Amino acid sequence: MASLSERLNSLSTENLSVRPVASGKLVRVVGLTLEAIGCRAPIGSLCKVETLSGSIEAEVVGFSGETLYLMPSEQISGVLPGARVTPLSGEQGVPVGLELLGRVIDGVGNPLDGMGDIFTGQTASFTPAAINPLSRKPIDTPLDVGIKAINGLLTVGKGQRIGLFAGSGVGKSVTLGMMTRGTTAQVVVVGLIGERGREVKEFIDEILGKEGRARSVVIAAPADASPLMRLKGCQTALTIAEFFRDQGLDVLLLMDSLTRFAQAQREIALSVGEPPATKGYPPSVFAKLPALVERAGNGAEGQGSITAFFTVLTEGDDLQDPIADAARAILDGHIVLSREMADAGHYPAIDVERSVSRVMPNIVDDEHMLMSRAVRQILSVCRKNQDLVSIGAYKPGTDQSIDQAFTLKPRIDGYLQQGMKEVVPYGMCVNMLRSTLQ
Repeated sequence: MASLSERLNSLSTENLSVRPVASGKLVRVVGLTLEAIGCRAPIGSLCKVETLSGSIEAEVVGFSGETLYLMPSEQISGVLPGARVTPLSGEQGVPVGLELLGRVIDGVGNPLDGMGDIFTGQTASFTPAAINPLSRKPIDTPLDVGIKAINGLLTVGKGQRIGLFAGSGVGKSVTLGMMTRGTTAQVVVVGLIGERGREVKEFIDEILGKEGRARSVVIAAPADASPLMRLKGCQTALTIAEFFRDQGLDVLLLMDSLTRFAQAQREIALSVGEPPATKGYPPSVFAKLPALVERAGNGAEGQGSITAFFTVLTEGDDLQDPIADAARAILDGHIVLSREMADAGHYPAIDVERSVSRVMPNIVDDEHMLMSRAVRQILSVCRKNQDLVSIGAYKPGTDQSIDQAFTLKPRIDGYLQQGMKEVVPYGMCVNMLRSTLQ
């Protein structure tokens, strides 16, 4: 019969599973990834890698046989052949809580604003379980964003996911900042992913402002951050928005940009050997895009909503870009910013004819919908006949619809333009639209 000490040893090692974590070693560095052997860890878990300047964290993004592929969360430096790799126990999570309001954090929840540590008392998973689509509340209530062109002609509903499509330098960030100041949502979550570091500070100090920042959480993973940190930044923004939604609050999520998320996943996938498919994007990119977007939206009964604006960079203003095309298919509408309008000083440069809100017919009354269609028809008539009028080939009085369209066009242009710091409530937007068409 076993002695008491032997039984205690057996209990501590078998029943309680108190065993030392086996460490491995680095055998290869290929591009952005580290390859390690001698340790076992599941995909998505963290490992500690010893370097000359201390240890860094890396996430397991793939494996082949006994080899683990690791993606570090910071720049690789001071890594030596045979460096020790130790799997970290416990699931990594994102700190969530009301303490995040007014704070600026990085892609994994660490503070960047110099205001001290954040103690929330609870964490949430980067990738929670998907919501049953049948349990979501329907989108039936407009959300005020304070912009006349959107409130009046592209009305957004609480829980809608909509894309903001534009090239570089046409006012995406300014448009997002106008929404943060003008929205009636109780909480604003802003994800600045892959942006220039200078633009992050400018957005927080100048565009967001002190008043907008008080009810906002900003997640910043600038362009010089690692692909993993940019990817985590998007997931962190959704996780924080989900927390506030589950508390019964209406959340406005502004993600700038969805394209940077796709590019980060492309860098990681290509580094671990996934073959490119569509214009250099591996298949996993087009699988992760809907998985991210579908996390936004309405919650179940008793919960709040996440109304999400995802900016999409269109290379060369080409809306047929693979990411832009995929995003249009999974979003509930799209707003296109026109470079021609921006060059002409028309801000916000929203191209109403090329934009659409798919839920607008379900959340506005018939009169509002008819006014929106009338504006679209007037803009279409003006665009089609602009050349004839410009060269004098059209004589006034020939077609009554053309005469009426060009008479109302200046008033409509005035309605669609708005100052950067000007906020127009939803009800006032509808009344101004009605008076514009009279």
